[in-house]
Amino acid sequence: MTFAILFHELAAEEIAKLRRFDQRRVLAAIEEQVTHEPTTPTPRRKCLAGLTPTFEHVLPVWELRVGQFRVFYDVDAEAAAVNIRAVRRKEPDQQTKDIT
Repeated sequence: MTFAILFHELAAEEIAKLRRFDQRRVLAAIEEQVTHEPTTPTPRRKCLAGLTPTFEHVLPVWELRVGQFRVFYDVDAEAAAVNIRAVRRKEPDQQTKDIT
């Protein structure tokens, strides 16, 4: 099953602020990694159980790792839609909870 990708306002704003190169890289990773089986853990994506981010979300929240960027999303299985909620840069000395 193919999932639709919906970009919420915050995520769209954060992507727009990235350099073009990073925008293309993040968008390509989203297309490749979350359109099929978005709730299957892989080396690049995981469920963030127990994390309550500050941005709008529906639990559980998932994280997709794209280099130094983290894409946070949740999934509406009934509607077959992935809701991209936020895209944040993670510095090496930070933890995921520090950027959500």
